[in-house]
Amino acid sequence: MKIGILGTGIVGKTIASALISNGHEVKIGSRSAKNEKNIAFVAMAANKNASAGTFADAAAFGEIIFNCTAGSASLDALKLAGATNLDGKILVDISNPLDFSKGMPPSLSVCNTNSLGEEIQKEFPDVKVVKTLNTIWSKLMVNPSLVNYGDHNVFICGDDEAAKKVIIDLVLIPFGWLKKNIFDLGDITKARGTEMYLSLWLSLYGTIDSGAFNVKIVR
Repeated sequence: MKIGILGTGIVGKTIASALISNGHEVKIGSRSAKNEKNIAFVAMAANKNASAGTFADAAAFGEIIFNCTAGSASLDALKLAGATNLDGKILVDISNPLDFSKGMPPSLSVCNTNSLGEEIQKEFPDVKVVKTLNTIWSKLMVNPSLVNYGDHNVFICGDDEAAKKVIIDLVLIPFGWLKKNIFDLGDITKARGTEMYLSLWLSLYGTIDSGAFNVKIVR
């Protein structure tokens, strides 16, 4: 499948590499087609299924789009990608609305009664926004076996049930997530909880000094 990745940071490159390994065609996008990170990624991938371009190029290319941009810039990046390039498609939102304007630790720019996932859905009503993987370290997103043999949980939410099933079957399970450990929390408003979890995640990261951890629901 053709997949567009918005964002050239660690998360974007990690997701792109994993998707390419799973046989998908991937175009990674940034503000400029001449972005050095884009060019370096394609050169390093050395794979005919890897290409690069602008946000708009990646959005037009992909049948599914991943938003891997910094949360503070996500809406602007998606506007540059273009509503016409996004309409009707599944948008997997991995971003978090972290606000670093007052230093560390960051706060959330939206929370409690709103979320970045909801803001994206409101801005692009014809896009099928699916929020997932935003509670996990980038390496763990694509290789859950790094912790407890993969026996821990990933969350997903969004308004479109069929879109969530596509992402579970096409992305999460091929990444190595066990079906029993994928928790569908419900509609896109549930992104509030997964985004607010970042405050605890950052505290744990600071204490453990590693991103190789996750939560497991025990009942």
